[in-house]
Amino acid sequence: MNSDIVVDMLQKGFRVTLGATTSLIEVLQDPEKRQENLAKLSQEWSQLSEDWAAKGFQTEQEARSFVDSLVSQQPSSTTAASPPSGTTAPTAPPDVQLELQELTAQIAAIRAELERLRNQDSSSQ
Repeated sequence: MNSDIVVDMLQKGFRVTLGATTSLIEVLQDPEKRQENLAKLSQEWSQLSEDWAAKGFQTEQEARSFVDSLVSQQPSSTTAASPPSGTTAPTAPPDVQLELQELTAQIAAIRAELERLRNQDSSSQ
């Protein structure tokens, strides 16, 4: 396989997972979105994965913009490119760290569920 194809497949997988996670969060937060997203589950999986990939791409772009804005707000160090020894790198606020941990756990759970469904589909054929 061409390495570009592998990278594209991994990136699409990441975006599908990110989009599915975003949809899950919307379902949990908004009752109107809940009905809309539950109705979408009756669609064919290929269409769902395309929808999730698009949503994941949008979420990825928003996250990149957010991180870029955080990085641009950090005071730049003119004396050294790395922090002096004995100091630690800046960390995100605890609430942001907690949210990132929760999202990471949700993504891992979704990946595990998708893998389980794939294995279930392949074993039933």
